[in-house]
Amino acid sequence: MGSPEQDTLSYVIEPMRLRDVGAVLEVEKRSFSAPWSRAAFMSELLTNDRAYYFVARTTERRGPLPWNVGRIIGYIGVWLVHDEGHITNVAVHPDFRGLGIGRRLMEFVIDFCRKGGASRMTLEVRVSNMIAHRLYRDLGFVSAGIRPGYYRDNNEDALIMWKELEPPDE
Repeated sequence: MGSPEQDTLSYVIEPMRLRDVGAVLEVEKRSFSAPWSRAAFMSELLTNDRAYYFVARTTERRGPLPWNVGRIIGYIGVWLVHDEGHITNVAVHPDFRGLGIGRRLMEFVIDFCRKGGASRMTLEVRVSNMIAHRLYRDLGFVSAGIRPGYYRDNNEDALIMWKELEPPDE
């Protein structure tokens, strides 16, 4: 994008902790019409041994941007089941969209799944979310079908996408 914000934003991607759930819920509520609940995230973190969640957290403050060090600006979740990775959700806070954070979260999880032994990945995305479609295609995901009425808030269909993974570099 080339905006001044891009040059001044510094963040890391790290595992989500229980204390992060409140901030993740804020991103979730600002991103989705049917957001996950606190109980859903807690269940994923505490009881699902196949679930892995990561956050993008700001690391330093430079320039005039209205953010604090340590602020969660995005997150991603994935299930590793046998040799497949299933992305459960990914979101970036609206104030930080367009800076490549969503792409970086996706790249991080693709690499995580590859290193974890996955040979392919899948996700569902609203058929109307063309920005996400473009990102996923750019990352090598291909359309593989439709889940009719998948989204309960408005009965919208989901596009199923898959990506074949290369083995990790030795």
